[in-house]
Amino acid sequence: MKQFLKINPADNVVVALQPLKKGDTIEVDGTAITLVTDVPAGHKVALKDLAEGENIIKYGFPIGHARHAIAQGAFLDHNDIKTNLAGQLDYSGIQMKGLKPETPHGKQLTFEGYVRPDGQVGIRNEIWVIPTVGCVNGLIKRMVERINAETNNGEGVDCIVHFEHNYGCSQLSEDHENTKKILRDMVHHPNAGGILVVGLGCENNQPKVFEEFCGDYDRNRVKFMVCQEVEGDEVEYGVKIIRQLYEQAKTFKRTTVPASKLRIGLKCGGSDGFSGITANPLLGEFSDFLCGSQGGTTILTEVPEMFGAETILMQRAASQEILDQTISLINNFKEYFLSHGEPVGENPSPGNKAGGISTLEEKALGCTQKSGKSAVCGVMEYGDRLQKTGLNLLSAPGNDLVAATALAAAGCQMVLFTTGRGTPFATFVPTMKVSTNSGLYNRKPHWIDFNAGVLVEDQSMEELLPKFVDYILRVASGEYVNAEKTGIHEISIFKNGVTL
Repeated sequence: MKQFLKINPADNVVVALQPLKKGDTIEVDGTAITLVTDVPAGHKVALKDLAEGENIIKYGFPIGHARHAIAQGAFLDHNDIKTNLAGQLDYSGIQMKGLKPETPHGKQLTFEGYVRPDGQVGIRNEIWVIPTVGCVNGLIKRMVERINAETNNGEGVDCIVHFEHNYGCSQLSEDHENTKKILRDMVHHPNAGGILVVGLGCENNQPKVFEEFCGDYDRNRVKFMVCQEVEGDEVEYGVKIIRQLYEQAKTFKRTTVPASKLRIGLKCGGSDGFSGITANPLLGEFSDFLCGSQGGTTILTEVPEMFGAETILMQRAASQEILDQTISLINNFKEYFLSHGEPVGENPSPGNKAGGISTLEEKALGCTQKSGKSAVCGVMEYGDRLQKTGLNLLSAPGNDLVAATALAAAGCQMVLFTTGRGTPFATFVPTMKVSTNSGLYNRKPHWIDFNAGVLVEDQSMEELLPKFVDYILRVASGEYVNAEKTGIHEISIFKNGVTL
């Protein structure tokens, strides 16, 4: 394993791939550099003396500037680097690269999925119980406990689960619409073979109005009930409906479908200094492969974690309309920060910083690598459902559960989640954890599904990508990821405004 990595020829820092000691000598571009401090793995080493205010270059771009003079061979982190980000920017000079969606070519891969009556393809056959309002959370939990006890935890389907949330009442305007949109998107999601929507009856998110809001839905696969309208035990009433959904869901069978039907969410969390070197580039290679040769779809979100690297995405817009939408995506989210009196550059968490990420620009330049190099074909608002194949951008925050929920609600059958620190969470679709380093993979084998850390050890991208593609297709065909094995299924809905 190498001691360090210089990512781009223009960089004035290298990344330590293993812990380095004060007094060690590394040779970079023919120059011997003696370390003047210890350097933890994943962190940066100055390649030359850096003056106060001088830009720190990593990935070939500035990731901030030096807060003070930094000596050649010194370890530098968030205490030494300050972000260059501040407010909104003028993007009128952006030049697009002229990228266009690729035509599928080469060997067309397949997986075993569930083709629904509306033509959508699911990779799971689950039964979901969804509340219109948080007031019925306790009731739907009891319903699912009862039916799982009867059916041996949903034998014959992948699982029977309920999804609690706090909303559906005491919300106004945009927040109320966001709640309705996410729940509507779940109603239409193909990973469910049966859905029961449970309302209370007096909430702002009125069940009858919400049912109309859902539009044309599969009435055999989706049922509604209103607890205040039920005579007697509403739990037993709900269980009877779930029994019917369960019997019908068991009739669905997997069939062979092309990989072009895959819609995959791209997400990172608990990132570290290896994220932009291993796991995120692996997702980028996969995204290019799926959207290119296979004609499939990926979605990148976490808009605040595009700040500092947004121009890279803008240059890849497939049209002027997509460029304009991408600029609005960035500026609208910056305005959200500024309207709350918050700085646009304050994002790296304590875990990010401990892992080697010092500024939002550094985080963004690593984060956006999940999108690969292909054309940006679509831009989506929060709560929108996918309309375009290829790479899409989605408006959502960086928060792990909120962003992952938004990706699934947009229509993704699976979320690929890279992490350097580790996390057990999952949203309502299979959430595959990809570790950025082998240490995490070895420490948390019950969290991590795939190890990208080998990219700085003994495997090349050309060797690892086919293994990753094969694993994703196996998961799409029914193999469970770790979060599914431990029964973790959650949702979280974005909130911005007043709670009454």
